[in-house]
Amino acid sequence: MSQHILTAVAWPYANGPRHIGHVSGFGVPSDVFSRYQRMAGNKVLMVSGTDEHGTPIQVQADKEGVTARELADRYNRVIAEDLTALGLSYDLFTRTTTSNHYAVAQEIFKGLFDNGYVFPKTTLGAVSPSTGRTLPDRYIEGTCPICGYDGARGDQCDNCGNQLDPVDLINPRSKVNGETPKFIETEHFMLDLPAFTEALGTWLQSKQGEWRPNVLKFSLNLLGDLQPRAISRDLDWGVPIPLDGWRDRGDKRLYVWFDAVIGYLSASIEWARRSGDPDAWRQWWQNPDARGYYFMGKDNIVFHSEIWPAMLLGYNGEGARGGTPGSLGKLALPSEVVSSEFLTMEGRKFSSSRQVVIYVRDFLQRYDADALRYYIAVAGPENQDTDFTWSEFVNRNNGELVAAWGNLVNRSISMAAKNFGAVPEAGELTDADRTLLERSRAAFPAVGAELGRSRFKNAVTEAFDVVRDANRYLAEQEPWKLKDDPERVKSILHVALQVVDDAKTLLTPFLPGSSNKVHAMLGGEGVWSGMPQIREVDDEDGRHYPVIGGEYDGAATWESRPLRAGVPLAPPTPLFAKLDPKVVEEELARLDSPSAE
Repeated sequence: MSQHILTAVAWPYANGPRHIGHVSGFGVPSDVFSRYQRMAGNKVLMVSGTDEHGTPIQVQADKEGVTARELADRYNRVIAEDLTALGLSYDLFTRTTTSNHYAVAQEIFKGLFDNGYVFPKTTLGAVSPSTGRTLPDRYIEGTCPICGYDGARGDQCDNCGNQLDPVDLINPRSKVNGETPKFIETEHFMLDLPAFTEALGTWLQSKQGEWRPNVLKFSLNLLGDLQPRAISRDLDWGVPIPLDGWRDRGDKRLYVWFDAVIGYLSASIEWARRSGDPDAWRQWWQNPDARGYYFMGKDNIVFHSEIWPAMLLGYNGEGARGGTPGSLGKLALPSEVVSSEFLTMEGRKFSSSRQVVIYVRDFLQRYDADALRYYIAVAGPENQDTDFTWSEFVNRNNGELVAAWGNLVNRSISMAAKNFGAVPEAGELTDADRTLLERSRAAFPAVGAELGRSRFKNAVTEAFDVVRDANRYLAEQEPWKLKDDPERVKSILHVALQVVDDAKTLLTPFLPGSSNKVHAMLGGEGVWSGMPQIREVDDEDGRHYPVIGGEYDGAATWESRPLRAGVPLAPPTPLFAKLDPKVVEEELARLDSPSAE
């Protein structure tokens, strides 16, 4: 039975291009998951966009001598182009500076306020002594007052996981210029997180056995010390506060983290409007049988397992104070928070400022998108911090994509095209033939079960085992030696091509671009697996901006389909390019160059 599946993908921040560490956390895993769910017959809505508000945007804009709007416009387009090139199949990738997003964010705020879960409070806010500008929590570092970690951020300590307030840090310092921030009294609106402790606890406990253990344990540990959290800031770049006496103020806006998580909902509503059915989003947000999966890096777990669920509970009127749902109606909480760990690079933490980084755009100018997708799936930070090394990337590209998968495709299709010009018809099958075919068919439920649980490393490993078994089969059957037995050659090659077709399907969520090529090589017609495209749209205020979308209802389905004998075959082209091992030396030299210091 078909299900509605919401794939809610973390919103990349629009203060610069994204690097491969970013897309290993939110990008590739969410796309692999979504492509599989579509192939399995489910109705997927994959949404995200660029996160464009907050002081960090203003800080970067000042550095570049442009306005915050100009900076956001530039990097929104850069990021959209890069994610499209990586093949990420968003139904809508938009941005947080749209009229629609403003309206939805303000509606969620008003719903929380009306139900009593948002209240004003005078607090101490951090400002830069030299500029007078508000410093965002994440732009302040210091020593954690709880565990003593010296690199704690103003909103959270990555060492112990506790939520913090900048004023609580020991020896706080600005990440912008190193100065000690000044704390002044200011009035802000607070989200009453303690009012959701019981409801969040009940909800999280219900996820035992479903979520990744690290995500659930981290989330449960936070429940004991929930504190009211500011959801407004002293700045002029962001969503206005929708209350009398506040909405026209130029010095107060909703805090960027508050409006960004609402983006999952606002993007769904924008997608529905652009699809021609303004209420279509409700099937993913209010249908009791729908499921919502949220993808991000581990530094964003708290926002998706605590804060966003609390906001939804409060809007629904389901916290300790009760209340009634807002005008949008009751909204569904996440079914699962799928968090990846961190990806480092050659033993070093990714750092754009120190050029310990490779941006997605730079990577894809030199290497195949599917090669990066495969590396992230098989060797990425799915459940533990992982180090990207150029040597491993080259070895996996050459040893697995080229020598195993590419070689199987090339020699199977080449022999069939050369000897018969078409997919040959199989004769009587041997035990070896049947064993391989059964092995290939059995992989579909096995790989599908792993993909459905977001266990991507297990899934791609199982799929590649089919490729290795097929290569072993060809090596043992040696059809190139059976010149006097053409009927047996036909059977061997038919079996090999059937398994190539199966493996193409099994690998489609991971390698959509190359799977489309294999589909065409095997004589397939039409689109196998749809790829994303950028199109220009208009906002209600007349501004133009790019969005990612696409038609993904191609021929791809999650099943083994009998290969039709007689389909013409042409000599294949190489599926992947073999990399010169000198790539390792060149990339390491670039990383260690004087400009990287």
